[in-house]
Amino acid sequence: MRLVLVLLQLLLAPALAVPGLAAPDTHRLGTLPREALAEMIVPPYSLGDPIGEDGVWSLLNSGGTQAGYVFQTEPLAPLPGFSGAPIDMLVTLDLAGRFIDVRLVSQNEPIFVSGLGEAPLRGFLEQYGGLSIADSLVVGTPYGAAGAGSSLVYLDGVTKATASVRIAHESILAAALKVAREKMQGIASAPPSRPDPDHVEALTWDDLVAQDIATHAVVRNAELDARFAGTIWSHDDPEARAAPDAAFLDLWMVDLGPPSIAHAALSEETLAELARFAEIAPHDEPILLIESARHGLVGEDFVRNTAPDLLSAHQGGLPVALRDSDIFVELAPGMPEGRAMILRADRRLGFDPSAEWTLNVLALREHGMLRPEIGSASFEIAHATPERFFERPAQPVPQSPWREALRARTADLGLLALLLATLFAALWPGLRRTASAEVLTPFRLSALVLVTGFVGWWGQGQLSIVTVLGVIRTAIEGGSFAFLLYDPFGLAVWGAAILGFVIWGRALFCGWLCPFGALQEFAHHAGRLLRLPQIRPSATWDRRLKSLKYIALAGLVLLVILAPDHVDKAAEIEPFKTAITTFFLREWYYVAYAAFWLLLGTVLFKGFCRYLCPLGAVMAIGGLLRGRDWIARRAPCGSPCQLCRVKCAYGAIEKSGHVNYSECFGCLDCVSIHDDPARCVPLVLDARRPSRARSAAPLIAE
Repeated sequence: MRLVLVLLQLLLAPALAVPGLAAPDTHRLGTLPREALAEMIVPPYSLGDPIGEDGVWSLLNSGGTQAGYVFQTEPLAPLPGFSGAPIDMLVTLDLAGRFIDVRLVSQNEPIFVSGLGEAPLRGFLEQYGGLSIADSLVVGTPYGAAGAGSSLVYLDGVTKATASVRIAHESILAAALKVAREKMQGIASAPPSRPDPDHVEALTWDDLVAQDIATHAVVRNAELDARFAGTIWSHDDPEARAAPDAAFLDLWMVDLGPPSIAHAALSEETLAELARFAEIAPHDEPILLIESARHGLVGEDFVRNTAPDLLSAHQGGLPVALRDSDIFVELAPGMPEGRAMILRADRRLGFDPSAEWTLNVLALREHGMLRPEIGSASFEIAHATPERFFERPAQPVPQSPWREALRARTADLGLLALLLATLFAALWPGLRRTASAEVLTPFRLSALVLVTGFVGWWGQGQLSIVTVLGVIRTAIEGGSFAFLLYDPFGLAVWGAAILGFVIWGRALFCGWLCPFGALQEFAHHAGRLLRLPQIRPSATWDRRLKSLKYIALAGLVLLVILAPDHVDKAAEIEPFKTAITTFFLREWYYVAYAAFWLLLGTVLFKGFCRYLCPLGAVMAIGGLLRGRDWIARRAPCGSPCQLCRVKCAYGAIEKSGHVNYSECFGCLDCVSIHDDPARCVPLVLDARRPSRARSAAPLIAE
């Protein structure tokens, strides 16, 4: 007996003194110093200067020009995770609202701290590169109509940690949109307008010109000379000086996205090629440019299907990425002559073809012969296509995270509801039938198999002290309890356990719904089959050992208040994460710890549940809500009969015959004995009396 106590004390000490097993400390609270941020920036980008006081920094490209923004999610969107602390990530966003990179800074999610490790979370964050805040991003997989044609973009979650990655996802979006609104002049996060395929008009080139659907811009040589006046390049264009009234740039600009406009501007062959291009790149808006003067639109080194070197665009103060569509252009009869090319702008990156945007045309001059110096001048040309040619689809609003989580687990929740309904019926109106000698053992073992396999390993519904501590921490820090909604399956088990408090005390969860408790019970049966000697502490030692779980609970609550950063490791006093959540796929010392309790369970009945489980202490305290003594007793129970007390493996029946419901796990063994005329001593004695004197002992509790 002393050996068992010593082992328990040795195991309790390292579980609470967790820094020795802790992973390297990560940054907590506040923003990283500049040096640490700079090391996390993906080349060729670099860190610029801070912008404001909310932890947002400028992102510089290789030329030292601002290319976007860098920020941590925790200062901007401190959404609490399951530990009560936010998941902090570093986000790099370009000026068009496109994610360049998302990296993990720190997290205290129990499943990632010492369960699955951080690798799956870091892998999840890698999916954001190239996506835009204008996309409707959802964690999960497409269902029903939300398939390839949907504008929803699905991110693969992490098995066993979907709730945590949803919290991370919401943090990223909340922080990014806040930066967009405050720093990026309100980049649109709604779906952009797109050409309406059902809008049909019979248009000619003259109609396009008369209705301002086609934009015409002319820059004379004299105007170009004026831009270079007073510079070393002022006399480097003899052609401009010789003919000042001649056109340097004669440009027509037409949006070919609307079918009616494209039919008025292009030949049948080019229309067919444009249609094939639209199938490949359905989100690109084609822009036709026709230039008939000296400019020529592109430089000598231009490569097809790349960004034009002399052309750029912006809309709403943000850049618009233009690329050559690599389409051979043949114009319709009656169109202006000149060099024609079709550029493309991606609507997913915030380009709205129905709103005004500006084309920037660059003019270059060279000064010198061997190593000429390059000078430039820029001309801006505004263009807008009438809104009647476009439609703006309704934004596919993703469901709130808790609704999405609920939908994703509908089938599991249905099966869980059936299991819970069966248990409630069996333990309440059907209690006596369930506790009968021929039904109890097969029913109980079947229920525990389902709890281990379905509730535990499949459903990940193993309740944990981590949730309780997270609630306490959130209450202390005044945070939101919304994190509980991210795991509807676990929340349903919590709901059943809390309801069980009122009806049975702690018995429903600890005796029937705890997967690790079920594993320990299976270990006990294995020990009995192997005929291993059983350890049964004396009543005195039993009481002493049962106090350890309350000490463990008090220590964890104290850590929440005084040292919250160490709570997650201290909570490893529970072997639940190892045995149930990760199915023993962890570091060897965690596996050894969980295996110890299961091996001990072969000789000491449910030792962890009875003596050390801090969640069991919470359940025992919650069991004080119990409104009735639900286990029937008779007057002779305890005096003279002690059979139920002797048979109770939990030590929950006192010498007086009274049931200590704070330690009762609801195994129903005593109920089975109580109703069995062949085993219940008062019933056996009563049956032996003469019929005249025979009278069943009265029940004193039901």
